[in-house]
Amino acid sequence: MTKKIAFQGEPGAFSHAASANFFPGEEFLGCVTFEETLNAVQTGKADFAVVPVENSLYGRITDIHHLLPESGLNIIGETFLRVEMTLLGVPGAKLEDIKAVQSLSVALGQCRKFITQHGLRTINAVDTAGSAREVAQKADKSVAAIASRFAGEIYGLEVLASNIEDADHNTTRFLVLSPTEKHAPQGGKVKTTFVFRVRNVPAALYKAMGGFATNGINMTKLESYMVGGAFTATQFYADIEGHPDDVGVQHAFEELGFFTDYFRILGVYPAAD
Repeated sequence: MTKKIAFQGEPGAFSHAASANFFPGEEFLGCVTFEETLNAVQTGKADFAVVPVENSLYGRITDIHHLLPESGLNIIGETFLRVEMTLLGVPGAKLEDIKAVQSLSVALGQCRKFITQHGLRTINAVDTAGSAREVAQKADKSVAAIASRFAGEIYGLEVLASNIEDADHNTTRFLVLSPTEKHAPQGGKVKTTFVFRVRNVPAALYKAMGGFATNGINMTKLESYMVGGAFTATQFYADIEGHPDDVGVQHAFEELGFFTDYFRILGVYPAAD
């Protein structure tokens, strides 16, 4: 039976491409905001959601760290997408025909060298996939879009230039969210994601982290952010390599518990390459 996968953005967005990579052949539901994306799963409009959590150039996607712990959803997987920027034109257009390029401001910034080299005028838009759609609708050979190759296939545009981004390591990590908890089996490469708040005592974070060091647990991510508008209420979001049933992880979590007043596992899932 076909599953419905929610993502943020229009058809052809990079989130759509990541969703299609993880769930090939399924049905996809584009959403305007991250809140709407999560709500689609919460209300049963979608079976799963695929959301970006961090990018190799820009760091964490801030909204997700705030929204995910409160959503009640569970992380069941992750996937990485190499963000390859493509210059897309209407059928019959050639690179020398292009005078202006339209895309999300961030995408335009990531392709600054190419744009400058070709003397193109920039047009700021809401997103990359929407730019591809609008360029296809206008059918103007002098205007191109910067978006994914996937967007070009959806809107019938032709690839005029590939991999035009300045940085060749631009990669986004996505999380796969489910309304039901499904822990990956013990063994193999597993990640565990959790949130916690330390007690308001001296060196609480230092002591809380000690259990991971002494038990040889690799913590691959630790982010802090305020909750409830209070400067003293800091929540931490963490990823570790390992399964909660591993003896070392159990001991680390036990020690963590001595110095925290809130702890919740958000997901135990296979680590992606």
